[in-house]
Amino acid sequence: MSTMDLHELEAAVEAILFASGEPIHIDRICLALELDADTAVTLLRRLEDHYAYERRGVRLVRMEEHYQLCSAPEYADAIRKAFEIRKSAKLSPPALEVLTIIAYYQPTTRAYVDQVRGVDSSYTMGLLLERKLIEECGRMQVPGRPHLYRTTKEFLRVFHLGSLDELPELPGIEPEGQLRIGEDGTLPDMADGSVRVADESVQGE
Repeated sequence: MSTMDLHELEAAVEAILFASGEPIHIDRICLALELDADTAVTLLRRLEDHYAYERRGVRLVRMEEHYQLCSAPEYADAIRKAFEIRKSAKLSPPALEVLTIIAYYQPTTRAYVDQVRGVDSSYTMGLLLERKLIEECGRMQVPGRPHLYRTTKEFLRVFHLGSLDELPELPGIEPEGQLRIGEDGTLPDMADGSVRVADESVQGE
């Protein structure tokens, strides 16, 4: 167990998050500071509450068991002006549609996305891959072995989700692990649904 006092531990956690510049797993924080998981979670929640209560320019974002410091969304315009960052394009309706299908049915194939939408989704999925909102996660064990896709931690960060369990429920979706996948890599039809438009927060570097 670490010999630092509570204030020092909190400062050390903050320093690790700041230096990382990318999502860091809670296990790495525990290892670095010789903490148990419960203590680390307590410190992270204290930091999260502090940033929010004090209306600081940074926020602590949780993505499942990973944590990252990001800028507060309300200061995105000021950050852009300071660093001449071009405003990122909003996700188009087709991109949101594809992202919704993958988010609720992951891991899934492009063939299923095409089936649901009724159009070829290659270009749109390519854009989502470039923006690191989805990623390949293996191949399906059927003839042709199509690629499987899932959402990423960047997807959780952008949509302010701590985990996929926080996705709003959509009617007609089967429980996880009970998806009936055909040999062509497709799944049953999905009910219509939508997700929130991405915010403009910027990752710490």
